[in-house]
Amino acid sequence: MSILEILYQLLIGPLELFFEVVFTIANRVIDNPGLSIIFLSLAMNILVLPLYRQADKKQEEARERTQRMKPWTDHIKKTFSGDERFMILQTYNRQNGYNQTDALTGSISLLLEIPFFIAAFHFLSNLQVLKGTSFGPLTDLGAPDGLITFGDVTINALPILMTLINVISAAIYLRGFPLNTKIQTYGIAAIFLVLLYNSPSGLVFYWTLNNVFSLIKNLFYKMPNPKLVLGILLSLLGIVLFVFAILHPLSTTRRQIFLFVCVLLFQLPLIAYCLQNRNGASPIRFNLSTREPSRLIFLAGCIFLTVLTGLLIPSNIIAASPLEFVNVNEYTSPLWYLVSALVLAAGTFLIWFNVFYGLASPNGQRILEVFIWIFAICAIVNYLFFGTTYGNLSASLQYDDAPLITRPEMLRNAALMLAICVVGFFIWRKSESLVKVVCIAASLSLVAMVGLNVSTIQKELESANSAIKAAAEAGDARIPLSKNGKNVVVIMLDRGASGFLPFIMNEKPEIESILDGFTFYPNTVSFGNSTNYGAPGLYGGYEYTPGGLNERSDVTLV
Repeated sequence: MSILEILYQLLIGPLELFFEVVFTIANRVIDNPGLSIIFLSLAMNILVLPLYRQADKKQEEARERTQRMKPWTDHIKKTFSGDERFMILQTYNRQNGYNQTDALTGSISLLLEIPFFIAAFHFLSNLQVLKGTSFGPLTDLGAPDGLITFGDVTINALPILMTLINVISAAIYLRGFPLNTKIQTYGIAAIFLVLLYNSPSGLVFYWTLNNVFSLIKNLFYKMPNPKLVLGILLSLLGIVLFVFAILHPLSTTRRQIFLFVCVLLFQLPLIAYCLQNRNGASPIRFNLSTREPSRLIFLAGCIFLTVLTGLLIPSNIIAASPLEFVNVNEYTSPLWYLVSALVLAAGTFLIWFNVFYGLASPNGQRILEVFIWIFAICAIVNYLFFGTTYGNLSASLQYDDAPLITRPEMLRNAALMLAICVVGFFIWRKSESLVKVVCIAASLSLVAMVGLNVSTIQKELESANSAIKAAAEAGDARIPLSKNGKNVVVIMLDRGASGFLPFIMNEKPEIESILDGFTFYPNTVSFGNSTNYGAPGLYGGYEYTPGGLNERSDVTLV
């Protein structure tokens, strides 16, 4: 991996992976790519809303502090010069708690928006399911919309609509802001128009929905009672979904449950508002603890999850059969898979999780702290004890047979996970020091296990390389054939469907003349559903069929 690829995996890879997971789940349930884009936009905006609110809050605090300090700053710059001015400004800034790096605080929202934009651009621009798929007036979500035509001139309307909504939202939000901030925001809107004008309409549709969400958010901020308005709108949306489900029943139980959960979730903001007392304080609060947040616990949990998902799990899979992860034509050590997995895990837990933690309020940091601790416990229990009997896992990370999990198993596993969450929460409440020790000790233990896996992988690769070198020194492989007698040559077309052969001959009659002398046996069937089971009988005869192998008790399967 190059330096640029590593940086991409660290900063953009986790976001793109999250985009893929959310969209895939939504599309499996809804089975409509256009509606799945709407769900993706809602999910992403709701997820990052607290992040942007904290960023806006810090940005507003920095702007107010700068405005408050501006008269004296201008006076100092006008009155003094040289080292004297520099030292007085440094002292004045220190007295007001201002650092030079605070100038970046005003750009937090922009700095957050850039990686999300890159991830969405790369994911939706290359999404095959959008190509050729229509949604409303958009005839192809995988191509520019081309909604307006004048003769031979085609105009993409969706990017223009996206920019218009963006400008209106910015005008509402930036009321009272300095001119340079407005110029910066409008300039970014123009850049987005240029970048996305010829992009697939699915991507522009997603970004238009984001701008609509931003516009609604900015309108709510200007309202006297935004929580009530938001609660009413979401409740109405839930009711509309419920009526839609009654008039158009969904085809599967899974989709019905998904829609029902969405309807309930949309009612929660209004219910929470109605439960507020006269002072505006809600009786339902998530003050998990009165102590100060511990960044060390959060960081220890992030390190543990990074080692578990980025090193231990992939190294265990590769160590089970290292040679399956080797391309003999273009040899690359399978240990590079570990590097790729580690970078992605580090970007997820050590970078983005800490971004959320750093921008969260003290109570939000405590929530994230207990979440990462419980998540770490559930992750290691899930890996060690669940899903250990699913069969063979291929190098492409697919099971030979799709795992079948019964409903009683799901309920039992869910109950066990719930019990683990409760126990983990009480441990966190009772002993902060114990949580730190457990996370650090567990991380060190995982690193030791990873070292053993890497050693196993290296030994098998060295053994394989020795065998390859010995074969190369022995000369080219030769297959002896008789010049006088009969030679039987078996050519196996792996996964070849014999039923297609007559149709091939009809379309290409010249092939039939080339194959003159060969015999076609149409009524044949393989002894197995994969190469490993079907090939032995083909090459070795009936004594190598599954039945023949079972009869030879004196010979091992190997």
